Amino acid sequence: MRFLALPVICVFLCAGCGSPKEQSVERQAKAVETIEAHVVALQMTRWPKTVRSQGSLYADEQSVVGAKVAGRVAEVHGDVGDAVKAGDPLVTLDQEDFLLEVQQAEAQLLQARSSVGLRAGDPIEKLDPENAPPVRQERALWKETQSSLERIASLQKQNAMSQGEYDLAAAAERVAEARYASAVNGVREKIALIELRQVELAVARERLKDAVIPAPLDGFVLNRQVAPGTYLSVGQAVAVVVRTHPLRFRGTVPERYAQSVQVGQAIQLQIESVAEPRKAHVTRVSPALDQRSRALSFEALIDNEDQSLRAGLFAEAEVVIQPDAEALVVPESAITEFAGAVKAWKVVDGMSVEQEVRIGTRREQGLEIVQGLELGDVILRDAAEGRVAKVNPILDPALADSSITAPLGAN
Repeated sequence: MRFLALPVICVFLCAGCGSPKEQSVERQAKAVETIEAHVVALQMTRWPKTVRSQGSLYADEQSVVGAKVAGRVAEVHGDVGDAVKAGDPLVTLDQEDFLLEVQQAEAQLLQARSSVGLRAGDPIEKLDPENAPPVRQERALWKETQSSLERIASLQKQNAMSQGEYDLAAAAERVAEARYASAVNGVREKIALIELRQVELAVARERLKDAVIPAPLDGFVLNRQVAPGTYLSVGQAVAVVVRTHPLRFRGTVPERYAQSVQVGQAIQLQIESVAEPRKAHVTRVSPALDQRSRALSFEALIDNEDQSLRAGLFAEAEVVIQPDAEALVVPESAITEFAGAVKAWKVVDGMSVEQEVRIGTRREQGLEIVQGLELGDVILRDAAEGRVAKVNPILDPALADSSITAPLGAN
């Protein structure tokens, strides 16, 4: 009897203990804690669709300044980095030869005016060829021969003059008339010569003026290419002047976005070495795609009145192509990234569990969720508090804060 009772006791003891797995689950259930945490219920938020574009800042205008006349450089006024105004001298050529050309043209003009009796200051438009001294002289001779012919004709009727004498007088009258007409033509030719001399004088003065090479626009000297003593030929470059207010951002977008980029669209620029982003608008769009890169070029003007930016800086732009687009957006604090895995803490049946997600664009307003979470899901606002636990939620409306919902490009 003593030996039979022992197995029965062991059976009862085993039945009361249960399996090790069931005991572990029961201990975990008893160990789950309850936490209070702020949660966010996901809603659709205005999230303008953008396309990124890389490019550079270019000067609004860049002018290679050349010489209009040949000559030797006497003085260089502008150097690299100097601010210049339109019309300020950049280079001055030796002006001695140009001054002599002006003096020569003035003397020739004075000679031509004197030949027709024009005094200094008399406008040529008021000169009547009939009043020119040579013409008056020939007209007087012609009238004299006319009077003589009339007298001889009268005497011939009285048979006091022969036909031969009359013919000689008539020939003299025709010669005088021709000389008068020639004098009128000569004066008109001299008037034309005066006009030619006036043009020559204007050209000489213009060449003298061109001996001083001015800046064509307000801006800065990018580089100078001559020094005193250099002989310049016509058209040779002396300096490069750039206007850096405003600056032009030139970027490209892939072919699939070519139809979406339009003039007036808002863009946000992140410029290399500049902390704060700049806002601008598309001002020009190329009418055709580049056949090699299959990309569309566009431009935007960037205000640079304070000259804080320099041409040539690299910049990255976000072009807003769908300003009214929506997306699921979460605060950046709701996402954890570790070892390449991006996760959020999702509340399911009152328990917080890890949920792997895929994020899209990242902005100051938050992170776009493209996979892993859906409309209406509830997540912990602060992923740092996340752990497996029962959640006593403190509900925050999803993305209700204006700092999260403010659209890109909003004022």
